[in-house]
Amino acid sequence: MNKIRKAVIPAAGFGTRFLPQTKAMPKEMLPIVDKPVIQYVVEEVVEAGIEDVIIVTGANKRAIEDHFDTPVAELSQWLEIGGKEKALSEIKRISEMANFIYIRQKGPYGNATPIRSIGHLVNGEPFLAFWGDEFTKAKPSRATQMIETYEKYQGTILGGVKLSKPEDFKRYGYVKGEEIEPGVWRVERLIEKPGKEKAPSDLAIVANYLLTPDIFPILESQKPGTGGEYYLAEAIDILAKEKPVYAIEIKDAHYYDTGNKLEYLKTVVELALVHPDINGDFRKFLKELKL
Repeated sequence: MNKIRKAVIPAAGFGTRFLPQTKAMPKEMLPIVDKPVIQYVVEEVVEAGIEDVIIVTGANKRAIEDHFDTPVAELSQWLEIGGKEKALSEIKRISEMANFIYIRQKGPYGNATPIRSIGHLVNGEPFLAFWGDEFTKAKPSRATQMIETYEKYQGTILGGVKLSKPEDFKRYGYVKGEEIEPGVWRVERLIEKPGKEKAPSDLAIVANYLLTPDIFPILESQKPGTGGEYYLAEAIDILAKEKPVYAIEIKDAHYYDTGNKLEYLKTVVELALVHPDINGDFRKFLKELKL
């Protein structure tokens, strides 16, 4: 059985919903209080046992590499002189969490392209694929739950959450399949953005994938979908007709869509309310607002 040692984090999007903020700053580096979104993703996969983190980048994404790099000597010296040992320890920890590998995305537009770009880097191993501008908190983590399911079923694993707002059915892929045990489905179809009337279920796959190398031949021959985009969900839909694909409902999950302005702001507020440095004062401030 192949151990899951690698994770791929696509982070090449332009972040147009956050312009002008994202003209020069990656959307994946937007802060949730004092930690960028992408760090939540990296910490989750590392906690689940991932050793190699492959980040697929694009133009104006150098800040991501700098964030996970060894801190520059001047910053380390300044923190040491200032007695800021906690901050110094934290920035060193970030750079030592995993083996970081960076590759520039090349190819047509769509969320299948970053996955197709890294085939030569995974060495025929299964791997996690989580996007860098959103994350899911769960106990145990979604990464851990998906890896445990893979160890049992030995196939592609999709991580889902139940989403049933009308707008959700136009944003995510939805699963059709047979529930083979509580919370686990054998996938027959994965339908991208079906709309509420055509959705086969309310189990949405929100960029949580554990993929096997079986996906790469399909990606190489894939035809463009709606709007000329290359959708990973459509490639997985083809795969499900050829190989076992499973979907799980992530237990105790809270999905944070931080690529959306309103949801990003909600996330900042929610996590600020539990941040040990500011939660008390911030809660007091919110209560005093005249809304």
